[in-house]
Amino acid sequence: MNRPAVVKALASAATVLVLAAGCSPGGAEERPGAAPPTRAPSSAPVSPGTATSPAGRVTVAGTLSEGLESPWGLAALPGGDLLVSSRDGGTVTRIDGRTGGKTPLGEVPGVVPGGEGGLLGLAVRDGWVYAYLTAASDNRIVRMRYGGASGDRLGPPEPVLTGVPKGFTHNGGRIAFGPDGMLYAGTGETGRTGLAQDRGSLGGKILRMTPEGAPAPGNPFPGSVVYSYGHRNVQGLAWDADGRLWAAEFGQNAWDELNLIGAGRNYGWPEAEGRAGRKGFVDPVAQWPTSEASPSGIAYARGAIWLAGLRGERLWRVPLSGEERSGEPRAFLEGEYGRLRTVLAAGGDRLWLVTGETDTRGTPGPGDDRILRLRVE
Repeated sequence: MNRPAVVKALASAATVLVLAAGCSPGGAEERPGAAPPTRAPSSAPVSPGTATSPAGRVTVAGTLSEGLESPWGLAALPGGDLLVSSRDGGTVTRIDGRTGGKTPLGEVPGVVPGGEGGLLGLAVRDGWVYAYLTAASDNRIVRMRYGGASGDRLGPPEPVLTGVPKGFTHNGGRIAFGPDGMLYAGTGETGRTGLAQDRGSLGGKILRMTPEGAPAPGNPFPGSVVYSYGHRNVQGLAWDADGRLWAAEFGQNAWDELNLIGAGRNYGWPEAEGRAGRKGFVDPVAQWPTSEASPSGIAYARGAIWLAGLRGERLWRVPLSGEERSGEPRAFLEGEYGRLRTVLAAGGDRLWLVTGETDTRGTPGPGDDRILRLRVE
């Protein structure tokens, strides 16, 4: 289904991101009974277009691939092709980065989809494909050998990290390798809010580990993979040009967040929501009303963090300078492509953007879901 081009610069105080503190609750992506926003249907084909605001421009250069089922994780292969996971199907598909052609690489054994769980984040390193998945008893990270040549299939999964709490909601799932070569993972507290402040639990955390799953050197808590805590449901991880880690987080009823992550820091959930200004908790750099974001994936490009919004159905740009915003966040593509699940930097001024209409909470139409080519300024 194509969406009407409704792109507006949000100027009111209610729609502008504001400086915030603590870990944010809020976010209808995690409320199974929440009705999806409505959009006017259109039968016109998807075509490239440009969205502008006083703080930049986003050009949709075209559609790379379409007809994807519940896409969630996205990772780039050497050479420019992509891997995409199906949350509910438990499969990984290779996408030709030029033609959009799809090559199924197989189903990942052990995936038990349900609610917000299933086959989630992907990462690629040194001939391995890493995957964050929901299993019968836990959330876990596995890795599979993949040669990358034509006809290759994923090897059997090897456990990297097990024992991450699972739930119907708040499973986290984003994984990525940092500039330090370590593997990072964002987890959720599964609806059991006390896990977020329990440093002995892997739920409601950002984790940092070696590629084999051991606690990374220099972690703040000896012998632990826990890097930061007090999170509700971390959904996006990205590093800026200075190597600093940023994370997007679903809130509960009031505020979604963008946080600058520091080793050993406490981001407040469930004691603090949004801008709390409370001693011992880290304030988020930006926050949104939950109807405007539910940020599921983030990427860094052109001096800004870009956030893909599920409930908000828009792409947010947050310009950065040091530890602060250098300007007001702006929204693009609002309502044009429905729910936006994942955004991935593609080098220079290019981004890949994955829609999320076929995850049981959207209103899919012909062609959904798709990977879009974006150019940003």
